[in-house]
Amino acid sequence: MMDFYKKKNWLYKDLLYKVVIFVATVGIIVYFLPRDGKFNYQFDIDKPWRYGQLIATFDFPIYKSDEVVQREQDSLLAQFQPYFTLDREAGQNALKKLRADYQNHLKQLLPSTHYLQYLEKELTDIYQAGILSTEDFDKLHKNSTQGIMIIADKMAHPQSTSHLYSVKEAYQHILNEADSLNYNPYILKRCSLNEYLQPNLTYDPERTEAARKEMLNDYSWASGMVVSGQKIIDRGEIVTQDTYNILESLRKESIERSESISQKRIMLVGQILYVSIFMLCFMLYLDLFRKDYYNKKGSLSLLFAVIMIYCVVTALMVTNNLLSVYMLPYAMLPIIIRVFLDSRTAFIAQVTTVLICSICLQYPYEFILLQLVAGLVAIYSLRELSQRSQLFQSAILVMLSYAIIYFAYELITENDLSKMNWGMYTNFIINGILLLFTYPLMFLVEKVFGFTSNVTLVELSNINTPLLRRMSETVPGTFQHSMQVANLASEAANRIGAKSQLVRTGALYHDIGKMVNPVFFTENQQSGVNPHKNLSYEQSAQVVISHVTEGLKLAEKNNLPTVIKDFISTHHGQGKTKYFYISWKNEHPGEQPNDALFTYPGPNPFTKEQAILMMADAVEAASRSLPEYTEESIGTLVEKIIDSQVADGFFKECPITFKDIATVKAVFKEKLKTMYHTRISYPELKKQP
Repeated sequence: MMDFYKKKNWLYKDLLYKVVIFVATVGIIVYFLPRDGKFNYQFDIDKPWRYGQLIATFDFPIYKSDEVVQREQDSLLAQFQPYFTLDREAGQNALKKLRADYQNHLKQLLPSTHYLQYLEKELTDIYQAGILSTEDFDKLHKNSTQGIMIIADKMAHPQSTSHLYSVKEAYQHILNEADSLNYNPYILKRCSLNEYLQPNLTYDPERTEAARKEMLNDYSWASGMVVSGQKIIDRGEIVTQDTYNILESLRKESIERSESISQKRIMLVGQILYVSIFMLCFMLYLDLFRKDYYNKKGSLSLLFAVIMIYCVVTALMVTNNLLSVYMLPYAMLPIIIRVFLDSRTAFIAQVTTVLICSICLQYPYEFILLQLVAGLVAIYSLRELSQRSQLFQSAILVMLSYAIIYFAYELITENDLSKMNWGMYTNFIINGILLLFTYPLMFLVEKVFGFTSNVTLVELSNINTPLLRRMSETVPGTFQHSMQVANLASEAANRIGAKSQLVRTGALYHDIGKMVNPVFFTENQQSGVNPHKNLSYEQSAQVVISHVTEGLKLAEKNNLPTVIKDFISTHHGQGKTKYFYISWKNEHPGEQPNDALFTYPGPNPFTKEQAILMMADAVEAASRSLPEYTEESIGTLVEKIIDSQVADGFFKECPITFKDIATVKAVFKEKLKTMYHTRISYPELKKQP
């Protein structure tokens, strides 16, 4: 009953995850889709117009370009004068303080009253001109402001910034003027002049901002008009700066005129339905034909993520008029899915993505045609990615397919070579170059979604990797056994359409746990000493079984992928250590052993590749004990071992057929006969008498 509720709870969580990922994907895609729907042309300055003749259907102003607007507004603002409020009392208070200080202590410092009169005059002039804070003074000079407006008694009058002072400038001015008028500046310095110099002009942000807005409101954003019926541009004509401004103005006006709130809502509903239908069809395909992907979160997340990313990037490019969508390497999507999943799913995902992206474009038909052909070529040309050169070849083929199909399409639609859009071929070249970034991107996909590519498997199968090199030095017998198993298993995988590189790599690592206790395994016992003689059958069985658990620990420590760990845990399945199990039963007739002590933890194989490895491992190990290697003895051995594994139910949970098993048997017999074929003895030269 408890298992029933657990299973039911798991089903609810799985359904909830699928609903969430579906809704999230549709929501994100629709959010970024353009909703102007009236002007989805793509154009660039000094590039030919790719579409048909464009006629204005309504009057609209020609807006100035952003650069022109910025330049003209900067020119206006350069003449703008910010507002400052004058504090008359600041100057009066400074003069009062000066006179009071003169009576108290300055009289002793100044040689005559002429110095006092000089200071009073200079302070009066300086305060009349205006003193700014150091921050405001520096800001005005940094912005090259020519003048300011001074507000005094509710009236504003202009003042040139060249006549304004900061406290420091005012102090220096007093000393400079004293020197020119034969007053001793050193005497003045002793008077603490800074005490009589305080800012009397305060920046007024509210009046300044109001005046700035009023100036900009009077600015004209348009440089002309286009009337209804006027030709704007024709196919093949170069988009000049003036034409570009007209097209941008038409785009802005089209958006403003055509989209009311109700129209936006209607378009939004249509986009939600459109995207939802295609994503739902894609999920139905997975449910009907690829249940293993549909029920695995990693696979489902990868598929929905790549579709969503391409749709969002396409929408952003069209909305913001960024470059051309034909530069975007759509063929990367089916390549990634093909490498990690399969060809059919890759093509269906490509079709779904292209059809959703097509609603962003003004002319979707050529887009759909080009992307579907390129996707098919990419899938066909790159079935397994294990070398960089393969991706380069695929990129070349994709570029050629783009160019040939587009050239054929132009010949059909234009019938005139002079109107060919040769700039599109540059987009195709850029597309092919960007396609090469699939190689580094695959590493990111592996880490995020938990997949393992052939590139990684090839790298792991290099015997110079630290773990395999250590294995060859620590347990050379086991290493040789693993190499032989890898050869047997990869050949069998090739014959039945399984993943040969995966099973080869798994075979190399399946026995790494034997490095922990190497002498307990016969292939590593060089001196003839067998440590099992000092152990009970149960203890020996546990030591042998431990190479699975120890192997998993080593795999975890060395960051081996999950698919490789699965080979380690399944290569004996839930079988028994038969030698010790049978020996125990022979010595204890009529008694029942503790099966758990003699049974591997498992699980049993659940993929074709794991089943092949289990068969290859058992056959290769058993073949070493044959007294003679004949066709009959090898054939009997292979049949006996694999049939016993089938009878024990080791392959019930993996998708391998009896036909596949028969093929695997034939491959093993053929390979073992080649491996153990004895060479011809060469005769020795007899000595002449």
